[in-house]
Amino acid sequence: MVYEASIVGAFRMIAIFIGVFVLVRFLGQLMNAKRNRADQEEDRINRQNLKNAREHTKKNLGKTRVLRKKDRASDIEDIDFEEVED
Repeated sequence: MVYEASIVGAFRMIAIFIGVFVLVRFLGQLMNAKRNRADQEEDRINRQNLKNAREHTKKNLGKTRVLRKKDRASDIEDIDFEEVED
């Protein structure tokens, strides 16, 4: 088969290129918007966590806590010492 170049075919090819370009650009903007929305949600969660930490710190300012271990006996090791004579 022999194909001949025509004005209509050239315009059709240009229209296809423009359509693909517009579609790729639209999908890029859509993915960018989705990423920005995810970043905003992550920032909102981080701000909320920071706010909760500040409130907790403000509420417990000046208070002292004593931490106790339940099994203190299991942490103790026996060590043998030898006397050294000079």
